[in-house]
Amino acid sequence: MTAAPTGHRFYGDLAPWWPLLSAPAEYEEEAAFAASLLRRGEIPVREVLELGSGGGNNAFHLKRSFTMTLVDLSESMLAVSRALNPDCTHAQGDMRTVRLGRQFDAVFIHDAICYMTTEADLRAAIETAFVHCRPGGVAVFEPDETTERFVPLTDHGGEDGDDGRAARYLLWSYDPDPHDGLTTTEFVFALREADGTVHHVHETHLHGLFPRATWMRLVGEVGFTASAVIEETTDDRPRRELFVGHKAA
Repeated sequence: MTAAPTGHRFYGDLAPWWPLLSAPAEYEEEAAFAASLLRRGEIPVREVLELGSGGGNNAFHLKRSFTMTLVDLSESMLAVSRALNPDCTHAQGDMRTVRLGRQFDAVFIHDAICYMTTEADLRAAIETAFVHCRPGGVAVFEPDETTERFVPLTDHGGEDGDDGRAARYLLWSYDPDPHDGLTTTEFVFALREADGTVHHVHETHLHGLFPRATWMRLVGEVGFTASAVIEETTDDRPRRELFVGHKAA
């Protein structure tokens, strides 16, 4: 799930810990809902491009229904995804600028879109989706929050691995300045090596926070017909608002 600056250790040297911090099983319901939206194209949807695919947890479920091509900024995260999804095509690239020279029936961007911290960056990512979407196809954008639906959040989790390693995390997301269009997420990781050594890492991540109207306008400006859908979930958290772009046939 990365389009973040390469300086984030979470997506760099800590990437091998990703399966213990964010397990594929946690994404099953979310991926199923995304799949239902990806099928809304005017054409049959068989080939899907995921931008900001991260460790491949969404693709692990989506590949049951679609042929997946996965693009991420971080080579370290792509390595994690290749191990999980060896049957998917992987490519390194920035969702704002990557051009693969081909089109797909649908394009999906999950929460990596949150790392677009300016309207210009957000528009560039949406335009990348449009360029890679076939006429009659669909693009689905799934930000963690919009301005109207943002709620401060604290979360924790992690797992023990079969190799003797274990990981735990604390996540704290808040909005220190409601006027700057950004939110702050603090991550604290406790990572136990197989030999019992434990080390701790703290990182601060900034996410862009945009109103619903901005999302709808930008999706429309690049050439899609825009719509919004409220997520269906059984998770105990605020439901997300997803944005869907239909490309005219």
